[in-house]
Amino acid sequence: MASTSSRSVRIIGVPMDLGQSRRGVDMGPSAVRYAELQKRLSHLGLHVTDGGNIAVPVVEAIDDTPEDGLAHQASAIGAVCREIYRQALEIVEHDEIAIFLGGDHSISIGTVAAALHRADRVGVLWIDAHGDFNTPQTTLTGNVHGMVVAALMGMCPPVLTVGERRLRPEQIVMIGVRDLDPEERVALRASGIRVLTMRDIDEKGMAWVIGEALAALSDFDVLHVSFDMDSLDPQVVSGVGTPVPGGLTYREAHLLMELLHDDGRVRSLDLVEINPILDTANQTAQVAVDLAASLFGQQIL
Repeated sequence: MASTSSRSVRIIGVPMDLGQSRRGVDMGPSAVRYAELQKRLSHLGLHVTDGGNIAVPVVEAIDDTPEDGLAHQASAIGAVCREIYRQALEIVEHDEIAIFLGGDHSISIGTVAAALHRADRVGVLWIDAHGDFNTPQTTLTGNVHGMVVAALMGMCPPVLTVGERRLRPEQIVMIGVRDLDPEERVALRASGIRVLTMRDIDEKGMAWVIGEALAALSDFDVLHVSFDMDSLDPQVVSGVGTPVPGGLTYREAHLLMELLHDDGRVRSLDLVEINPILDTANQTAQVAVDLAASLFGQQIL
């Protein structure tokens, strides 16, 4: 694979707040742009184009349909994710690196579906405090951002099924998980998904954990990274809607990104769940930009 410094990058914003119940995350793309993502990546030698935002309806204009059941706004979310999928496929066709700015994590129903279409052998790194493995039958909240991985595996209603390919358990590794609902925990244990929890990071260190993750995905040619900012500890980033104590440190997160850059297979990235309303001086978006820079080539020395 060619060095990222010779590649083109396209940024797409998805100001989606339909997948959760706390308002403000729809401003995440603007916050990351304000933190100068495009400028930072351009300084690394990348050719960066901002493709603007995908249109998302406001929640007040939406009535849940009977098909939505216990997954709130599922039909509207599915429609937005199909548009994400369509635009992401255009990025694939141009052989560009894709960066998707959320919005809540439900945008990944579209972004990961497109990544799976990119090549026959695509692996997914899911970096998140949560497993996002609920279904409408197990959810405690009805929030779709907690169902994304299950939806990608075809376990949710058709309105949340996007693209032609379903994610398989051996294609995904989760990192940083520390908060699971009771039935979700049981389902995740039985799923066959490799889950590297915060305990693994505490006991063995981030270098070991990312080494295990990359080894588990060693047969895959291309990687998609879905990075939920609540994977970091709330003391590092306060502007997230579902903070969970005991998360990644600033340096653990950077080491993860630096080692992924060294691996050289990442072709698409989600940066999600940034809520400027809950933040201080845009700190969370700034950390997101810092992490993206590490993923795409910024080095200490």
